[in-house]
Amino acid sequence: MFKCKNCNSTDKFELMFSPEYKGARRYAQVYNEKGEIEITVDGYKFIPDLQFMNACAVCSYCGQIYMWDYDMKGRS
Repeated sequence: MFKCKNCNSTDKFELMFSPEYKGARRYAQVYNEKGEIEITVDGYKFIPDLQFMNACAVCSYCGQIYMWDYDMKGRS
């Protein structure tokens, strides 16, 4: 789980795509059995880390970028 350091919302984000990206930009996210976020982009599934979040995610609640940290209270 990730939280925005600006507004403290948890896992409310959208991905920012590079203008050079040529894919269809189909994006989905689900939680796996470990409570981790799994992101799927154009059929490619992965579990993001903090570096990815701070490079590619914008908070969909407050609009901040590069403002993510791990939210440990939701982890078991």
